[in-house]
Amino acid sequence: MYFTAIINLYMTKRKKRAEKQRKIEITKGIFSVLEKNKNQPLNYKQIASKLGIKDTSGRNLLIKRLGQLKAKNKIEEVERGKYKVIPSQNYYTGIVDITGRGNAYVICDDLEKDVFIPSSLLSKALHGDEVEVYVFPRRRGSKRLEGEITKVINRKRTTFVGIVQMQKNFAFVVPGDFRMYTDIFVAKNKINEAEDGDKVLVEITDWPDKAESPYGKIIKVLGKPGEHQTEMHAILAEYGLPYEFPGDVEHFANKLDTSIQESEIKKRRDMRGVTTFTIDPKDAKDFDDALSFQVLDNGNYEIGIHIADVSHYVQPGSILDDEAYNRATSVYLVDRVVPMLPEVLSNNACSLRPNEEKYTFSAVFEIDQNAGIKNQWFGRTVTYSDQRFAYEEAQHIIENYELEDGVDNPKILHKETGKADAVAIPQELSLSEKEYEVSDTIAEAILVLDKLAKVMRHRRMDAGAISFDKVEVKFRLNEENDPMGVYFKEAKDANKLIEEFMLLANRRVAEFIGKQKKTFVYRVHDEPDDEKLIQLNGVISRFGYSVNLKSRKTITSSLNQLLDEVQGKKEQNLVDTLAIRSMSKAEYTTENIGHYGLAFDYYTHFTSPIRRYPDVMVHRLLQHYLDGGESAKEEEYQEKCRHSSQMEGLAASAERDSVKYMQIKFMEDHKDQDFIGVISGVTEWGIYVEIIENKCEGMVRIRDIKDDYYVFDEQQYALVGEVTKNMYQLGDEVMVTVKNTDLIKRHLDFELLGKKEDLLS
Repeated sequence: MYFTAIINLYMTKRKKRAEKQRKIEITKGIFSVLEKNKNQPLNYKQIASKLGIKDTSGRNLLIKRLGQLKAKNKIEEVERGKYKVIPSQNYYTGIVDITGRGNAYVICDDLEKDVFIPSSLLSKALHGDEVEVYVFPRRRGSKRLEGEITKVINRKRTTFVGIVQMQKNFAFVVPGDFRMYTDIFVAKNKINEAEDGDKVLVEITDWPDKAESPYGKIIKVLGKPGEHQTEMHAILAEYGLPYEFPGDVEHFANKLDTSIQESEIKKRRDMRGVTTFTIDPKDAKDFDDALSFQVLDNGNYEIGIHIADVSHYVQPGSILDDEAYNRATSVYLVDRVVPMLPEVLSNNACSLRPNEEKYTFSAVFEIDQNAGIKNQWFGRTVTYSDQRFAYEEAQHIIENYELEDGVDNPKILHKETGKADAVAIPQELSLSEKEYEVSDTIAEAILVLDKLAKVMRHRRMDAGAISFDKVEVKFRLNEENDPMGVYFKEAKDANKLIEEFMLLANRRVAEFIGKQKKTFVYRVHDEPDDEKLIQLNGVISRFGYSVNLKSRKTITSSLNQLLDEVQGKKEQNLVDTLAIRSMSKAEYTTENIGHYGLAFDYYTHFTSPIRRYPDVMVHRLLQHYLDGGESAKEEEYQEKCRHSSQMEGLAASAERDSVKYMQIKFMEDHKDQDFIGVISGVTEWGIYVEIIENKCEGMVRIRDIKDDYYVFDEQQYALVGEVTKNMYQLGDEVMVTVKNTDLIKRHLDFELLGKKEDLLS
């Protein structure tokens, strides 16, 4: 009797829950149908038909709900038995964010919370689309907003990368993006010679009302899945990034006169006689900035930051300018650079190669021995680079030589011997692959610039700048672009020397125009969100660190202390990444709010017009104002800034995907090895582990941890065993081995061997 009562009670509760759920679904259905037929009153039979309700109990519940909603003035009965939705203010515009489970949220600026949209009410909206959404009246006790998409206003994208599944008279393309919840139908005459199993780029051309899948056409066959070139081209195509220039653009660029003309030199400041050199990565293909150095009669230094004069060749309104604007940035994948400008400019005319005269746009400063700026000049120049250095060569000079103090003509001494030895670059560091001597003039320039850069950096840190020197993962590739090894690139004094003088030029150019109150392109960085900083504190506390949130000054100083303390530790990459994520995103805009991370009131991008379109805009505006021009149209430049920020984000995503691809390719050859890793993320479906020795990150799926049933504890950033109470927490060191590598889906799965401390004890 007791058990029968329990079962009856359970069945009763289950029945009530089912009835409640059906009531909710029918209520949503009523609003959905009436919203779609705003101008046509419908009776209960018509509504039932559209909702697919055929059973008697369902029809009775529908009639009952219509009466209740009418009584509450949620709908109106315009004729006997015919209903219409009451016009409401519950329509909003927002952006669709599709989840991994096929449902979505619409992010609306006018609402405090995102609107949940079940997959059945997406109305053919896709991830990133701008849509109109109807928000349902909130149910009693419900904390979330729910709604239905009523109109697609703008498609975010119409092209997708996917795999062809060939049928007899047509094909389907199955997109690789998990947020794309439908395949795409392709008629036989729009297959474009694709074969079954090919990876392709497909464009949606139509989506008829009654069609389950959109219709499309294959616009490019990328190749066979898993092949290196196919996957690299697929990464670019997924983000709408081109990997080749149109023929007419290449033709236009190749016809440009790139010779140095005496008539043009006369319009510029001639600085060909001043000692000038470049410092870049060893494998750099283009050199868009150079430094010049000379000692003035008063003992101060004249230092020039010389930037390739891209705007001389890329004129507004030309097809070359249109292409550069559309791209907005160069894209740096692991094995290649996809340039913003054709090679004739990026690697030749606008590359400040040694022993060549070049047109440049320059910021020239008179600086005293304490790094104080005494004078500044901006304008077009012609320069001649005397020498090209790799960072490693310049670093060798900084580490091994010093200037003798207190002498008008300072001697360059070897730090170890104390003698005035000739400055020599050893063979193993030399770009020319043999040992060579550096002139005293250039060696002095590098040593003085390093000293000044350190003073400027120290002042910047004191002013509240944040020192993000994140370790960069690089791959050693063979001729087939297979990864043979991993190494880490870190910024040393030579890198920081270049960085400080580029920052100086960027800041001073922005300040020069900003104080004139004229339209300009700024690079801004807002203050971090308090909530994100609190979350950061919650995570890093697991490692014994904290950020002082009392004031802006305490935040920046404690952040810098944090970033310094984690140097070289197992958790460095994780903490660096989390700290960066806690910051706001830098962007381009005409509205100057300063740059929080650099602690500058004015900042722009002036120094890389070969690879960033905003720098081209900055050069044009600066010259326009130097010529006495009126303030430019703010709306026009704000739209260009918005586009540039958006393209920068797409390029960064493509670059991350290429690194992930190469990590997986690298790990394919290490399937039999055990690795020590750090838990870098914890979710309800598993843990992410970053291998300490190579920074490759993969996932251990919760279903694959067999020693217990684990549940996600959001508060502790951990998976906790139900029986053993064993805990895998963010920051724990664990041992893993490679379980599966999927180059096509870019998935890396690990098998968890256990905690490091348990296995090695």
